[in-house]
Amino acid sequence: MDQTAFMIGFTIMSLASLAIYATGSKATPSQHHTLLHAAVPFIAATAYLAMAFGIGTLVKLDGSATYVARYIDWTFTTPILLASLVLLAFHERGKTGEVGGYLTAIIVLDVLMIETGLISSLVEAPIVKWMWYLWSCAAFLGVLYLLWVPLRALAMQRGDALGSAYGKNVTFLTVIWFLYPIVFLIGPEGLKIINDPASVWAILVMDVVAKVVYAFYAANNLESALRDHERRA
Repeated sequence: MDQTAFMIGFTIMSLASLAIYATGSKATPSQHHTLLHAAVPFIAATAYLAMAFGIGTLVKLDGSATYVARYIDWTFTTPILLASLVLLAFHERGKTGEVGGYLTAIIVLDVLMIETGLISSLVEAPIVKWMWYLWSCAAFLGVLYLLWVPLRALAMQRGDALGSAYGKNVTFLTVIWFLYPIVFLIGPEGLKIINDPASVWAILVMDVVAKVVYAFYAANNLESALRDHERRA
């Protein structure tokens, strides 16, 4: 366990949560994006604090560690990030039932992806481990399909500005999320090509990018799109 990395993660995420809320728009319709993105690093800070104290850390017979708090964090934070994208795709659309359908589908697939990843981490039998890993990857592909096909099409229907903002945000999130299963694959929970400290630091960097850098990037894209959308309206 690398307590230094976890305490750095806790500090960055705590301060980032305050910064995102303080600098984010409080006006409709951007307010819900500010609230959602501010909540993400706050949840992550809680998980990093737990990991710093070894809470929920399971050490297996082979000496590798599974940080359960990390998976609990992802179970809450990744659906919030996805919800923000779904709301952007449906901007001013007003079809509550349709929004709920996409939200439910994408969140179910996302949570399934996280929990099957946790199972894969905990299982030591190689065949069973990789079956669960592949099933987690299948759920991830389902999430990507919804983001890139029907939801992207809906976003494009809202005009060039909002469609472009959605495209930028989903591209950013997709690229950084692709790195997580790769780190799992080569890390101590998978093939053990890199050790536990390297894995912890790698995920810390990815978490900061996915939850902090992305929040400011997405907010900037949204505000620019809304200004352009209002000028064209």
